[in-house]
Amino acid sequence: MTHRMVTAVLALIGFFVSLYLWLWKLGLMGPLVCTTGGCETVQLSEYAVFFGVPVALWGVLGFTSLLVVSLAGLQNRWVEQRGPTVLLAVLSAIGVGFVGYLTYLEAAVIHAWCQWCLVCAGLVTIIFLTSLVTLRTWPAVRAQAQRRGPS
Repeated sequence: MTHRMVTAVLALIGFFVSLYLWLWKLGLMGPLVCTTGGCETVQLSEYAVFFGVPVALWGVLGFTSLLVVSLAGLQNRWVEQRGPTVLLAVLSAIGVGFVGYLTYLEAAVIHAWCQWCLVCAGLVTIIFLTSLVTLRTWPAVRAQAQRRGPS
């Protein structure tokens, strides 16, 4: 199931980017490295906290969820099942909605761009699109997995 391997790698990258931002927010990292100059502005804004939790921690939790579902979907028990891909699509759709809202805030309210936030937005969007394409082509994906046999 190549799509689940791809989503696992993308989720792992997103996890590390979100972890970096969260550790910076906690004061456990040095200066925030940013080529746009807007990362600190975004990270220190009132919008960097959602329901009392830093947005970066939401990213860590979200990407961890996507990673776990992707890796579980690679196990023999789940490899031919559609369920993990449906769950990836649902979780990443929530993520796309969330990062869409945050990206809107960066553009329209904060007037600053965080490159790391944009990377996370791109990653979750790619995971979502990959899941959608896989769901649309599920019979072919399943047949390919059956031809390969157990991993």
